[in-house]
Amino acid sequence: MCIGLPMRVIEAGDDFVLVEGRGERRRVSLLLLGPLAVGTPLLVHVDTAVRTLDEAEVPLLERALDGLQAVLDGESPDAYFADLIERTPELPEHLRGSPAPLGDGG
Repeated sequence: MCIGLPMRVIEAGDDFVLVEGRGERRRVSLLLLGPLAVGTPLLVHVDTAVRTLDEAEVPLLERALDGLQAVLDGESPDAYFADLIERTPELPEHLRGSPAPLGDGG
C-alpha cells in the first residue's frame, strides 16, 4: 500500500526542503514541484513532494491516517470517519456516466 503523508515546509531550498508532519521531520525532494515557500503544506511520498495541498485537505488527511492507525491498533475507526457512517458511498460525478460502448474488435 502506498501512502502519502501531509507535511509542511519548515526550511526552504531549491531542490530539497525540510518538512515536518506526523511527529517527524524529513528532507524531501522538490523534483516534481520546484521551489516552495516555508509554510506550504505538501503531500509527501517516499521522501518526494508529490503535490501541494489546500489547507482544507490537511485535517482530512490527518484524520484518515489516524483512522488507519486505529485499525492497525485493533480499534474502531468510526470516530475518524463520522461523515461516512450510516450513508451509502457515492461515486464521484466523473465516474457516474454510462460506460463507453466496446468496439467490435475488428
